[in-house]
Amino acid sequence: MQLRLMTWNIHRCIGLDRRFDPDRVIETLRHHQPDILLLQEVDRGVPRSKKLYLDHLIADAMDYPFHTWSEAHVLKQGSYGNATFSKFPIVKRRVLDLKQGRRKNRNCLYTRLQLPHRANLHLFNWHLGLSAKERAKQVGRVLSSNTMRDLPKRHAVILGGDTNDWRNLLFHGAGVKAAGFDAWSEHGRRKPLRTFPSPNPVGALDKFFWRGALHEENIHVSRLKVARAASDHLPLLAEFRLGKG
Repeated sequence: MQLRLMTWNIHRCIGLDRRFDPDRVIETLRHHQPDILLLQEVDRGVPRSKKLYLDHLIADAMDYPFHTWSEAHVLKQGSYGNATFSKFPIVKRRVLDLKQGRRKNRNCLYTRLQLPHRANLHLFNWHLGLSAKERAKQVGRVLSSNTMRDLPKRHAVILGGDTNDWRNLLFHGAGVKAAGFDAWSEHGRRKPLRTFPSPNPVGALDKFFWRGALHEENIHVSRLKVARAASDHLPLLAEFRLGKG
């Protein structure tokens, strides 16, 4: 079966014009129609986003029957975090704490999806830190977690989200390749897919890594005009054919 995924740091639905406008995010999502959606910087109950639960707003607008959210950072009013949306049942969920020392709270939202014909897809939706050493430790924590280690080797697994990895070091330097994952450009045969900042991207911060029964991959950046205005990141899309696993 074919799968379309998207990862996007939506910047609380606050665009480059500093306006809170979730309609621009929703318009982008309606154009691309991802089966599975990984979002970062999703507000709940924060005044800057009218105290809305943005994950509920987006799920309702896009008719996602299954979605879950994890709190990463608590503000004076409300909080924000990562959210995963799916057209397929979410049958398991965990939150992996990625906080390092006194640095900003970070986490990784794990979900297991039940796809047709009893196929499993494991998703890790993360938003990593600003320091290279911090990011390497965070990736190591995910890869060495019981959640990751307990996964059957034949199952399809995807790591996705905002890595803040400006120098594209994580794949080789933080153990992602050694853990059996593939990547779109980190092996050097393709150009990096730049997503930040959205008006004129210079950094490939948003990434997918994958392993298992995922074939015929095609990873690309959204070029919609409305997407450039909706957030400081551009959405990254991935298409796979899911085989037997």
